[in-house]
Amino acid sequence: MKQRTTAAFLLAFGLVTLAGCSTPSVITLNDGREIQTVDRPDFDSDSGFYEFEQLDGKRTKVNKDQVRTVKEL
Repeated sequence: MKQRTTAAFLLAFGLVTLAGCSTPSVITLNDGREIQTVDRPDFDSDSGFYEFEQLDGKRTKVNKDQVRTVKEL
C-alpha cells in the first residue's frame, strides 16, 4: 500500500511540475489575426522580433511592429 501512495504522489508531483513549465499565449497582430503559442514569446531587442513556437511545433518570428498585443492564456 505504501508503494502505491508513493507512486501516486510522484505522478501528481510530475504532472503539476509539467503544467507549471509552459505559459501558452496568444499574439494578436495589427490586422486582427491571432497566433497561439506553446509558451510565452521571447522578444529579441537586437532584431526587433518576437520568437515563439506555434501549436504545430514550428518556430516562428514576427516583427514587433506587426504585434498589437501578447496575452497569456
